[in-house]
Amino acid sequence: MTKTVPVERIVEAAALGATDFGENRVQEAREKQAVLGSRFKVRGTSNLQPVRWHLVGHLQRNKARLAVELFDVIHSVDSLELGQELERHAAKRARGSRFEARGLGIEPGAYSLEPLEVMIQVNISGEATKSGCNPDEAGRLAAAVGAMPHLRLAGLMTIPPYTEDPEQARPHFRRLRELRDALQSSLARGHAGTRALLLSMGMSHDFEIAIEEGADVIRVGAAIFGAMA
Repeated sequence: MTKTVPVERIVEAAALGATDFGENRVQEAREKQAVLGSRFKVRGTSNLQPVRWHLVGHLQRNKARLAVELFDVIHSVDSLELGQELERHAAKRARGSRFEARGLGIEPGAYSLEPLEVMIQVNISGEATKSGCNPDEAGRLAAAVGAMPHLRLAGLMTIPPYTEDPEQARPHFRRLRELRDALQSSLARGHAGTRALLLSMGMSHDFEIAIEEGADVIRVGAAIFGAMA
């Protein structure tokens, strides 16, 4: 996570091989990308590739258009309405890219734009202050989002209550894994080749526990950059 991290330190991290950067706020990501460029390349490697930008914080529907422009992965889809808004803007982006391709003389069908990767945020703990859908609603939301042509359902995300003892986060991580496993089985029925759903869970103070419980994506910032204001 690079929330509040200055762009100079992001450049340093990329030079050391970091390829994925996470932000909590759309506006902060926009300001950083204005300096770095949205297709900021990983440095210090023989094969330069653009880094991937992840939105982990809560996303308001009125910022969906900007989010589609700025991010490669959105971890915080928590309602059907937000999913539909992201689909609408992702479809517009795809249409615009096809028009641009035709202007460059690229044959129809030879140009494709990958769907926007999204994750369903699940409020496993039930905290009123946390975003995320109810666990009982996650299956229906995931099925609906997974059917949207310009989005790709990548997995599930959760943020457990913060406690000094990271072991207390384990039941929340375990429940998300169990929910993912049940959902994966449900989505796979009759759909051969269904992609494996990832788990985005765990931060600097509890990522070891999250990994033990099956995390595929961990969100560490303070562990790398130190505590930031």
